[in-house]
Amino acid sequence: MPAAPICLSFDNGPTPEATPLVLATLARRRLRAVFFPIAARLRDPAYLALAERCRAAGHLVGNHTLNHGTPLGRRTAAEAVAEIAGADALLGALREPARLFRPNGGGGALGPHLLNQAALAHLRAQGHTLVLWNAVPRDWDDPEGWPPRALALAAAAREPVLLVLHDLANGAMRHLDRVLGQLADAGHEFLPEPPANCVKLRPGWAAADLADYVAAPHGPEETAP
Repeated sequence: MPAAPICLSFDNGPTPEATPLVLATLARRRLRAVFFPIAARLRDPAYLALAERCRAAGHLVGNHTLNHGTPLGRRTAAEAVAEIAGADALLGALREPARLFRPNGGGGALGPHLLNQAALAHLRAQGHTLVLWNAVPRDWDDPEGWPPRALALAAAAREPVLLVLHDLANGAMRHLDRVLGQLADAGHEFLPEPPANCVKLRPGWAAADLADYVAAPHGPEETAP
């Protein structure tokens, strides 16, 4: 069976310790990726400049909420919308034209904790594309041990992979070039944008299984305003 293609994504940056290294590695290998920064970081001009470098290098930049706190499915309507809209305001033109949005999973888990009804309504109204994932090697909490997990996840995949990595200051990304080389040697091709199997919402449509990622409302405060 042919090796599954892989889309690279980097969450929770940018950081001066890791993002330039990631960009240099991707440039050397002529690969494109998707960056999902925590938007509150971009209030600092130095961090905004890093995000601008990502976009200038041809990578996509998406919305990963304003503060990356409690997952949106466990927030009130107003809180969830503020997390998305506040991030959009700081990202500005960096998010265009794709308007990608990735919710935070609280450790990489998928499920109805990702969104609430208000968040979903806001994403639809603002023309966002909802990007999830299917491979999380947990580089954020195991900066030395994540490479074999990433390789194993890719090897076991039977559909395109959206690999979640993090451009954080924990040293994990010093292994990135080696991992990318091993993936390429194993026959994996790299995708410049998220694969369709991990995209659950685009402007004008939603996948049939979208309800799997949206919490049922428990009261008026959790429904769309």
